[in-house]
Amino acid sequence: MAMNFVFTNSKLNRSTLPMLGRNNLVASAPTTSQSATSFGTGFVIYDMLKLGPDVGSKLVGRAQGLTSSASQSESALFVFTEGKFNGSTLSMFGRNSLALEVREMAIIGGTGAFRLSRGYVQTKTHSIDRTSGLLVSEYDVYVLHY
Repeated sequence: MAMNFVFTNSKLNRSTLPMLGRNNLVASAPTTSQSATSFGTGFVIYDMLKLGPDVGSKLVGRAQGLTSSASQSESALFVFTEGKFNGSTLSMFGRNSLALEVREMAIIGGTGAFRLSRGYVQTKTHSIDRTSGLLVSEYDVYVLHY
């Protein structure tokens, strides 16, 4: 069996990426109002990542992926569409309970500029419009990458 190992002396970079996500509910499956945690609810997301909370703020990427209200975990993926990280992705894993003021998720990898990345994301709710289903979340991304 052949094995290849690649060792590099590349310098590890640290990037801090503040941004806001705009999540607009398009459709959802019927659920019970008896669950305080919405256990079992699943969402497919394709959300805008912007530099600020205003509708006209610059779009810097998309949050794409699946989230679910499960007792153990939720996952997410950020895809960057502008700037020096254009085409790169970040994969996150962890709990994102809206009941908490500040939520934290682990960055477990990425692609492009974020290949072999690690770090964490802290997110908090900026605003919720229950009538329209619009949720705006603030993300502070702390990522180590090559």
